[in-house]
Amino acid sequence: MTRWLPALAAGTALAAALTGCAVEVEGTGGGTDRTPDRRGAAAARADLKDLRTAAEGSGSGYERERFGVRWKDIDRNGCDQRNDVLARDLEKIEKRGDCVVVSGLLHDPYSGKDITFSKSDADEVQIDHLYPLALAWRMGADDWPADRRERFANDHDNLLAVWGVPNRQKSDSGPGEWKPQRDFQCTYAIRYIAVADEYALPVTRTDRTALDGFLDRC
Repeated sequence: MTRWLPALAAGTALAAALTGCAVEVEGTGGGTDRTPDRRGAAAARADLKDLRTAAEGSGSGYERERFGVRWKDIDRNGCDQRNDVLARDLEKIEKRGDCVVVSGLLHDPYSGKDITFSKSDADEVQIDHLYPLALAWRMGADDWPADRRERFANDHDNLLAVWGVPNRQKSDSGPGEWKPQRDFQCTYAIRYIAVADEYALPVTRTDRTALDGFLDRC
């Protein structure tokens, strides 16, 4: 990111507020880095060893609403989490006002394809939970207090902008049942393990085996 970005962002946000028009700002594009992180992989492998292994529960009683307000502004920056993640993960973004991303370019980490995002066809780019909510429920989140589930569902570390096609294929599967393209498997494993570690979520035996294999890609 260039040094003049904060000034540019502030200026364009003001222009948008005055004119009501969408303006283009330089996105960070940092959320889908495919560069192998060997130091991160070593830490992730150590954390993976410490994660508890458990079988999935039945999932009885799961509803999306059990994870609280969708895209709640938990970091209190004035923008909802969906627009925060779009602004973080897309490039060449245009915004309406300070927050609403109306267009941009996604280098989809799951498939490797470039996807054009437009708010008029918003479902083309979706915000995925790396550790799926329904899976988390089956792995113990059903016993969490409501505020912990809401924080989990809106945690930037567990959110990723992705193309809708592979996201629908992934659904609520863990890494033992679904995997992204080879070039993203290292980063996917590091981030998945970090979320599981932060929230003390266990993994299944098949998920553990898959994550260990993904870290070999780093």
